[in-house]
Amino acid sequence: MNKEIIRLAIPNIISNLSVPLLSTVDTALMGRLSEEHLGAVGLGSMIFNIIYWNFGFLRMGTTGITAQFFGARDRQGMIVTLLRAMIISVILAALMLALQVWLRGAGLWFMNTDGLVGDYVTSYFDIRIWAAPATLLTYVAMGWFFGMQNAIYPLIITVGINVMNIIVSYILVFRMGMAIQGVAWGTVAAQYFGLAVSVILFALKYQSHARALTRGAVLKLEPFRRFLHVNRDIFLRTLCLTFAFGFFYSQSSLFGAGILAVNVILLQYVNWLSYAIDGFAYATESIVGKYFGARDRYMVLKAIDLNFRWALVLSVGFAIFYLLLGERLLWIFTDKSAVVADSIEYLWWMVAIPIIGFASYIWDGVFVGLTASRSMRDTMILSLIVFLSGYYLWFVNWGNHGLWLGMTVFLGTRGILQWMWFRWKGLDMS
Repeated sequence: MNKEIIRLAIPNIISNLSVPLLSTVDTALMGRLSEEHLGAVGLGSMIFNIIYWNFGFLRMGTTGITAQFFGARDRQGMIVTLLRAMIISVILAALMLALQVWLRGAGLWFMNTDGLVGDYVTSYFDIRIWAAPATLLTYVAMGWFFGMQNAIYPLIITVGINVMNIIVSYILVFRMGMAIQGVAWGTVAAQYFGLAVSVILFALKYQSHARALTRGAVLKLEPFRRFLHVNRDIFLRTLCLTFAFGFFYSQSSLFGAGILAVNVILLQYVNWLSYAIDGFAYATESIVGKYFGARDRYMVLKAIDLNFRWALVLSVGFAIFYLLLGERLLWIFTDKSAVVADSIEYLWWMVAIPIIGFASYIWDGVFVGLTASRSMRDTMILSLIVFLSGYYLWFVNWGNHGLWLGMTVFLGTRGILQWMWFRWKGLDMS
């Protein structure tokens, strides 16, 4: 089991760490222009994170359901799940493009953004929105590959996307002087490159699966209804998660450009942790889903236990790393000494969050593998209520420290509630 976990987790970790690397590079590129550019790329990225994270069900729901079909050795179920998810992603992308003006206005309002920063965010949004079709279809492809117990293909796709993005963004920003528009165009180019790579990889290994399709299988009412219900609950769960991080950015904006820049940088630290731990969370999704589909209760519980052990070790490593090198890392993101000096005051939150928050990521993987979408939704809603009520009742009086305390409580509460839910319902949560 440990070998199986590592076989899936290591490519996932490498793949995932390349995602915040992209955000890190964007932050570093803008951090050398001005505080306004730095804040704008953080806010613009967060607007798209809010949008795209809410469509994360295209990956998570596809992974869980595909993994269960994989465990049951149902080839038609595997390929039908992929096609259903692709249909939904194309419809959603079309809606995003049709409603882009409204989405931009809502994002600017929610992020409390105006003035020069607002102009930069608008420019960024109007370009990056055209990556929507490629982004959503790539979510589906990666989720399906994970469900097929294949972590290598998502690694190839993600690294390819981010390398392309970094190269194009650097050229457009520093060689062609396009500033924040260059970063946006870099993302668009990279997403379509990733979609092309996904299609090629599928054709190389899985083209034969299409032969398992029968006429009308994709649109069979009952299985399609279950697929939609699972994804609906994951959507609502993710909506709460993105609202929490969007709220964090929104409150940061109210503290001024200086604190906004600080929090944009420190959230990169949280992103590095999140994507690394998600390597084991994705392994949990794949393995738990496979053995749950095969009706092997013992192996499901063993996979959960061992993934938690691995994730704890990794989280402690991150806490130590941030404790020892957190201050030096700040200079990667900006060369503004005032921003670095202000950030140092909040670095100890970067030591606390890995220890307090890691469990929530692994429990997410467990719930996805079990397709326990309603339980994911309910525990997230309760955690968000705890976060917001705690912030407005107590934490708001402590300034930016109160904001970071609220985020830490949010992550810790998620892990505790998910553990309680699992103890209560066991493997029958779905």
